[in-house]
Amino acid sequence: MKISELVSRTNVARETIHYYIREGVLAKPRKMGKNTADYDEGYVDQIRIIKGLQDNYYLPLSVIKKILKSQKKKSVLEQSSLWIHSEYSRPIDLLLSEVVAGRDRFVEVTGLDRHWVEQMETWGVIGSQDRDGVRIYSRDDVVIGKLISDMGSSGFGPDDGYDPEELRRMVDFFRTVAKDWMMRYIEPTFETAVSEDFTSKGGQFTEMMSLFFYHAFRRIVREEFADFLKNIDPDK
Repeated sequence: MKISELVSRTNVARETIHYYIREGVLAKPRKMGKNTADYDEGYVDQIRIIKGLQDNYYLPLSVIKKILKSQKKKSVLEQSSLWIHSEYSRPIDLLLSEVVAGRDRFVEVTGLDRHWVEQMETWGVIGSQDRDGVRIYSRDDVVIGKLISDMGSSGFGPDDGYDPEELRRMVDFFRTVAKDWMMRYIEPTFETAVSEDFTSKGGQFTEMMSLFFYHAFRRIVREEFADFLKNIDPDK
């Protein structure tokens, strides 16, 4: 693609892209002529990673350059997931309460089609609370909405054969696990469960379990995917 298309797809100025190349953060593109160059699809992903690390982690280009260099030694699977972490793992989000008011604003912020927002709310994949007649979406719901939108643009949408109801089944499973946990560990200690100390510790444990589910599921899926690739191509 030409640099004009790269600028359009990444929303990064031409001068900034040239600066990344001069600093060695981006590789030099393939020359097509004296004043033209060809940028492949990898440049889009690389720029998304750079911007994510700058905007969300406030890292200087010198550090980003080292991160990108170290990524080249990792597997294709690990390299492909870096932009996800640079975009969604924002430390500042843990300190700020990000809520979105109104479904129209939610659609605008997440990029998720309004039809799918309504469907995901019906399925319980996305939740909202009513405050004085206004729908309020939590930070978690905003992240979920963005992820669903990015799934579609990454080739895992309904048009690509992915069944969206799989997300509902996952959420239903998580809800069942959460309710079972409440019944077994919270209900028997109801008298202490209403105390401020218990609420604080319960919140901490909730975050710990959330991280456990994330990393356990991530590890298992990566292992299964690697085994799947080996069965297809033993040389991998």
